Amino acid sequence: MNTEDVEHILVVPTELFHSLGYFQGFSDEVDRYLDTLFSPSNISYRPRPEMEEDAKFKQLIPYVIFRYRDELGNVSIYQYSRGGGSGEKRLVAKKSVGIGGHISQEDGASVDADPYHDGMARELEEEVIIDTPHEIKLVGLINDDETEVGKVHLGIVHICDVALPNVRSNEDEIEGNGFQPVAELLNDLDGFETWSAICLKALFT
Repeated sequence: MNTEDVEHILVVPTELFHSLGYFQGFSDEVDRYLDTLFSPSNISYRPRPEMEEDAKFKQLIPYVIFRYRDELGNVSIYQYSRGGGSGEKRLVAKKSVGIGGHISQEDGASVDADPYHDGMARELEEEVIIDTPHEIKLVGLINDDETEVGKVHLGIVHICDVALPNVRSNEDEIEGNGFQPVAELLNDLDGFETWSAICLKALFT
């Protein structure tokens, strides 16, 4: 394959992340990490196939969880299953509550670009249709070095509060989706990808 055709994605050195304070699982100390991790001197764009196997780097991944709270205060979370066309083959058939993906070099191509937020907006637009007023807030980070896919990724977790549960799939790879009571999801953590299980336990118990 021509190297020019290979997607280049945003990464930071794993050693830098460790120097800021290593953790396994979920951390809500976003201020401790993000200013340094997103410093232009620390980020780079590298070939995705290489980065999927190189634990010396962490791919920074926005991970957006949609939350709906009804008039009685009952909380439901948008969940789906990853189909066979998913870009991350190691997660196929697992259920998930996170929408997002890699930040690509193209997301930072323009002079006034905000690569992370532009990339997150692109991923959301590609993957789901949000047909309701909503508000997104940053709530934490996920690190999971206990799985092969987790060793090369660092999740940046956002909650998107929606006025109505009107979020639906915009991709064939996002299957069986819809809002489910958070209590039901907590009773089936083994069916979820690791990041989702970590977030559900950390944020909703």
